[in-house]
Amino acid sequence: MAESAWGCARAFITLASPDVEGLVGFYSALLGQPAQPYQRDRYAEFQLPGLRLAIFRPKPDQASLFAAPSSGAMSLCLEVTDLDAAIARLTQLGYPPPGSVLTASHGREIYAYDPDGSRLILHQSFGGQP
Repeated sequence: MAESAWGCARAFITLASPDVEGLVGFYSALLGQPAQPYQRDRYAEFQLPGLRLAIFRPKPDQASLFAAPSSGAMSLCLEVTDLDAAIARLTQLGYPPPGSVLTASHGREIYAYDPDGSRLILHQSFGGQP
């Protein structure tokens, strides 16, 4: 991977949460893997194909910076090979998607939310291949 002219070699997604353990449990169960590295109640990472997802507890004096009332424009999109199975998994975890499956030109998808209210988009390309 080429490094940018200003030094950026990689990008990854971070989720700030006052309940790090709750999110680590949710994403461990959803993704079927343990967090690695993992610092209890402080920091955790999940290695996904093409993405690193990190969860951290903001410092007390910075917590308000991360307390957005909604998910905003950012979404964590997970491409899946079986959308129905992914929906069933979220439902089993206690976070069923609130809406119905949408059909877009690029496939089928559904919006869901993690325990902190961050938006997830589960997407299945037509033909079942991500």
